[in-house]
Amino acid sequence: MLYVVIAYDGTEPGTFERRMQVRPAHMANGEKMMQDGSFLFGGAILDGAGKMSGGVLVVDFESREEIDEWLANEPYILNKVWTRVEVHPFLVPPQFKGLFPKFQPQPVAG
Repeated sequence: MLYVVIAYDGTEPGTFERRMQVRPAHMANGEKMMQDGSFLFGGAILDGAGKMSGGVLVVDFESREEIDEWLANEPYILNKVWTRVEVHPFLVPPQFKGLFPKFQPQPVAG
């Protein structure tokens, strides 16, 4: 099932610096999730100055429990960068499904 995850960085001093220190581990985790098909798309939320202050991700997990397991090990959570996270079931409209390999037509053997 698809979900949209909206994560907000904390506002305490040092959060952005922590974000940048942890970012390589966060990005590596995203690459792994892209390979296994659980991360479809995402990006950073920017504040008024154009600085990263959160993220929006479209993910594909079988259950909310699997999302919670992923979030429990997400580097931005473990290092107190993301301090508030919303998770919502997500419906991709037909005109956008072709953007995701999972939804592209599979060749018929024959």
